[in-house]
Amino acid sequence: MHARNLFDYAVIRVVPRVEREEFINVGVILFCKEEKFLQSKYTIDLKRLHVLSPDLDLETVISNLKAMEQICMGSKEGGAIGALDIASRFRWLTATRSTIIQTSKVHPGYTDNAAGTLEKLFVELVM
Repeated sequence: MHARNLFDYAVIRVVPRVEREEFINVGVILFCKEEKFLQSKYTIDLKRLHVLSPDLDLETVISNLKAMEQICMGSKEGGAIGALDIASRFRWLTATRSTIIQTSKVHPGYTDNAAGTLEKLFVELVM
């Protein structure tokens, strides 16, 4: 039997006009210390984003989501933040901000398979 490990996750949102507080869930980021796991998964529904904000700069949105992914992986492309330890990268990615890309509050749970849990949450909360 696998051990149940504590994990934290947040939903990644695109908020085209911060002052209106309207958003579309586009992804999930999940951190599990015991599994040394930090990954994000996202998708971009161009039609939905266009309906919400026809003048949204999609290139910037895509670039920012890719940067989040690089930070999760701890790659050089993640810059100085990508070089931090895994827990610090998660805290930085999920910090409250007023930008086009935001995350929900962090939620905890238990898992015996962080990758499988990320996929399940992605389907439930984004798709």
